[in-house]
Amino acid sequence: MFEVRRKGDNWVPVASQLMASEPTIEDGDRPQITYKIRPEAVWSDGKPITSKDLEYTALQVRDGKDVFDKTGYDRISSIETPDEKTAVVTLKSRYGGWRTLFSSGYGVLPAHLLQGKDRNAVMKDGYDFSGGPWKIKEWARGVSVTLVPNDRYWGERPKLDQVTFQFTPDTAAAFQAFKSGQLDALYPTPQLDAVEQIKSGLPDANTQVDAQTGNLEALWMNNGTFPFDSQPVREAIAYSVDRKAIVERLYGSLGVKEPSQSFLSPLLSTYAASAFAKYTRDLARVQQIMTGAGWAKNADGIWAKNGRPARFTIVSLAGNKRRELTEQVLQTQLKEAGFQLDIKNTTPANLFGKQAPAGDFQMGLWTLVDTFPDPSLSNSFSSTSIPTEANGNSGINFIRAKVDGLDPLLEQVDAELDETARTAASVKADELIAAAVPSIPLGAVPNVLLWNKRLGGPISINPVEGPWWNLEQWGLAQ
Repeated sequence: MFEVRRKGDNWVPVASQLMASEPTIEDGDRPQITYKIRPEAVWSDGKPITSKDLEYTALQVRDGKDVFDKTGYDRISSIETPDEKTAVVTLKSRYGGWRTLFSSGYGVLPAHLLQGKDRNAVMKDGYDFSGGPWKIKEWARGVSVTLVPNDRYWGERPKLDQVTFQFTPDTAAAFQAFKSGQLDALYPTPQLDAVEQIKSGLPDANTQVDAQTGNLEALWMNNGTFPFDSQPVREAIAYSVDRKAIVERLYGSLGVKEPSQSFLSPLLSTYAASAFAKYTRDLARVQQIMTGAGWAKNADGIWAKNGRPARFTIVSLAGNKRRELTEQVLQTQLKEAGFQLDIKNTTPANLFGKQAPAGDFQMGLWTLVDTFPDPSLSNSFSSTSIPTEANGNSGINFIRAKVDGLDPLLEQVDAELDETARTAASVKADELIAAAVPSIPLGAVPNVLLWNKRLGGPISINPVEGPWWNLEQWGLAQ
């Protein structure tokens, strides 16, 4: 329903082409949102995109099990469909982030194709329906996906006949394919070899590097397990880590040299404080905090208390060289501060499908991704976002954070419609999080886009929707 577009120096939500007019909300204890769908909007089979599609999508998210994030949808009380192109959503309570509904992450699904069926079974190996300018022609799992124009699309038609995306997890191999002309564009994660390649220069290529991203790398401490169930230990860890040195090592050559001082990414900087700025490497402060909390160093120089050493394991994604380097630097810095860090990485499926949701880890290193320009602290830090059987294992507060006084502030941020009041509450919440230091932000992960000069069109990075946000406008230069 909403897309993210640049307005001045900021990225903001604007009504998408699917909308006949700007959706409206009636304020009150039980707000109502009215959506008007463009009359000519149809699915790729020619069937109209209707209010029933919104109803189906909302209820699938709200009532489904093992849904990654139900934020906002859990506030939906009812949906009325007075006509084919009008939907009225009634919320149980005020919700400042209402524009994220049917936008960020989930979009709109076709009820006439999915109603009464196993949605996962229908979609898991690819699907042929689309409501946008492209549709899937072929998908080779883990290898590639090929898109072709949706000939029933009612908006701007693509200029290219076909686009194939190749999945290449090896950054070095991807760069070699780009330099040899096998790939026309490359959107790599800023791994170390990618940074070096960009520094050395790529002939016949255009490059864009953007630090205003929704990607925030962080050090996640499980507050529900030893030793991070102790706030003094978490504070000591924060004073043990030289975050600036890590960020400069990873991204300095791309112009990103300062650590993040908030758990809100650069995309959401207008809602952020800088409260983590006080945490700089200070080993004397570590000594003071740990001895004050009853810890003493053992014969190996590791802090210990009641016979238990401050030894813990960090988990991240195996084979990710940037993360592996970060872990090695952390291991050295923490050892000098009196902590023993072990490294045991795993696959994305295991980390985010099993370990993290179950709280089966001590420390983690991964990226928080903001997918919409709307303050998102409640997703990771509200106690109601801890995955449990009671909430259908939804929510991404994997660290089991429970900060005194934070939930009411986060609820105010989520509910407030007045932007000034909302921003003030978000800043207070940010400061409260920094005081309790449930985890530690490291730095923004910059976006990088490379494309060869045979491609034409308005090519640029959208920090929310990626570089392919306007792919239908791309073409081949003559």
